[in-house]
Amino acid sequence: MLSFSRVTACSRTCSRFIGLSLGTASLFAAGANIALLFPSWDVTYLTRGLIGKHAMLGSGLWGGGFMVLVAATLISVTGYFSKSAPCLRMLIALLSSGLALLGALVCFVTSGVALKDGPFCMFDVSSFNQTQAWKFGYPFKDLPNRNYLYDRSLWTSVCLEPSKAVVWHVAFFSTLLCISLLQLLLVAIHLINSILGLFCSFCEKC
Repeated sequence: MLSFSRVTACSRTCSRFIGLSLGTASLFAAGANIALLFPSWDVTYLTRGLIGKHAMLGSGLWGGGFMVLVAATLISVTGYFSKSAPCLRMLIALLSSGLALLGALVCFVTSGVALKDGPFCMFDVSSFNQTQAWKFGYPFKDLPNRNYLYDRSLWTSVCLEPSKAVVWHVAFFSTLLCISLLQLLLVAIHLINSILGLFCSFCEKC
């Protein structure tokens, strides 16, 4: 049977691992959001202000990126605290978990809404019974009876510019969605691990 001291040591090791995992995930989230600002790696769309609102919001940069990175650093630091400061470890665990939870949740919701609305691109609006022939917008947002996520024929026939706009949008926002979901899971594990470590630290003193 494992002793309380061994469980406490395992809890600190787990904190360091979770911190490292969250930090790595935050860097990938920031990278995915940066890629969304440069469709097909073309900087002209950003300089002309032709980037979608979901990418410009930058939830992968400041939410799933910076906020989670700060939380990951705090979580990693708690893994090096001695067993004589369980309350301080728990306080930092709660603060870091709340910070990471908020950042990951914002990134998750934004990515989900972005995938639902579709990419910001130039499309032919004459087929939508409007007067202007070409414009930038969200052609899939109010598309009746068809979901672009399941209808691959729409991926190349609707968006005219940037090239492969739908593929770029779906690939990187799906990446952000998966990363933020992983971050939420790691935060939940961190909370359970912290509570277990606190309990074992107190029991060890009894």
